[in-house]
Amino acid sequence: MGQLRNLFAIIGLVVAISGGYAYSKLAPILSEFDPGYMKMYTEFAGKLLTTKDPGMAMMWSVPVEDPDLTPEDVIDSLKSLAAAKNFLFVGEAPFYKQVQAVTGEPYRFITFLSFCDARVGKMMADYKDAYTGFMPCRISVVEDKQGKLWLFSMNLDMMIYGGKKLPEELRAEALRVSGVIQSMMQGAAKGEF
Repeated sequence: MGQLRNLFAIIGLVVAISGGYAYSKLAPILSEFDPGYMKMYTEFAGKLLTTKDPGMAMMWSVPVEDPDLTPEDVIDSLKSLAAAKNFLFVGEAPFYKQVQAVTGEPYRFITFLSFCDARVGKMMADYKDAYTGFMPCRISVVEDKQGKLWLFSMNLDMMIYGGKKLPEELRAEALRVSGVIQSMMQGAAKGEF
């Protein structure tokens, strides 16, 4: 019994030393992260563990509430809401038409709408070239396999909170853009204009 207790004591000591070493190495790095990083990564991990799907964990998804809304209604709503928030509509890629052209068979409705705030986009590009990968902001309008419409967009929280804190002006604008996208999705899901 004494040997087992000593073994557990040694294991505990090794774990404590390893934890202290890891903390001493990570603490200076994590001190530069945005204060919201822990909450963001916890939410991401929770969603990933629940869905077991990294794609779902990285996306915002909003079901279209009114079954009488057509895809065109939702698209018109998104464009109207974007204009009301000075968010420029910069293009649409009707994916379902591309699939039909390639396969010769009908396909369910899926289209990608792109929106941009050029001033914020410039700030992002000036900060880091890699941030251009987040541009333009996209919202997809998707008819699922059961015929229900959904809106999807990339969750921008990882860009905003996931690493070194963004410069204050860029952070504030990224939070504003994140809010605009989410409010557009919520509004379009109800058919608001």
